[in-house]
Amino acid sequence: MSNVVFSARPRTDFGSTKSANLRKQGRVPGVIYGKGETIHIDLDQKELSGGLRTISESTIVRVTVDGAAHDAFVKSTQRNIQDGNILHVDFYEIEMGKLLRARVSLHISGNPIGVREGGVLETPLHDIEVECFPKDLPARVNVDISALGANQSIHVRDLALGEGVKLISAEDQVVALVKFAKSEAASTAETADAAPAAAKDAKAGEKS
Repeated sequence: MSNVVFSARPRTDFGSTKSANLRKQGRVPGVIYGKGETIHIDLDQKELSGGLRTISESTIVRVTVDGAAHDAFVKSTQRNIQDGNILHVDFYEIEMGKLLRARVSLHISGNPIGVREGGVLETPLHDIEVECFPKDLPARVNVDISALGANQSIHVRDLALGEGVKLISAEDQVVALVKFAKSEAASTAETADAAPAAAKDAKAGEKS
């Protein structure tokens, strides 16, 4: 689990005017839901922004409110389209001893052999769904594609998941593949070379 902790205050005053006043004070209104009653909170704008830059959507963070700790996902954030400041944040609380399903992002790294030989890399999948206990949930799944050759691919079934992590996504989905483009280039070149010859033969036929 992530070590990101947000300190929040309980919020009892609601409405657009109250929320606007909070933002002027450098605070961000938010809620914690998913386990019991919804808890209305506000957080420090700078602390929240800094913490969000270090996590992914599958990262479990801790939100403390009046001494009580709530483990949760950052479910959504609303931002000001002009300056990018956070206007509101939603936390989805989880139970640490209960199985959960979550989407985990894929982190692709490496320069494939096939690309160095002239192939074209495609990475159509960006995350997968897994099931596990919160303590086993990976922040992301690393995928090293350095050894990927031309006309080779990596599928979801090839991914290395941590102990206790069950794959939910379809195993045959392609994570990364290298298409070999040299044969296509050669074919194009042969067609280009054949065109002048064909034209020359046609002219010779006209003369005869």
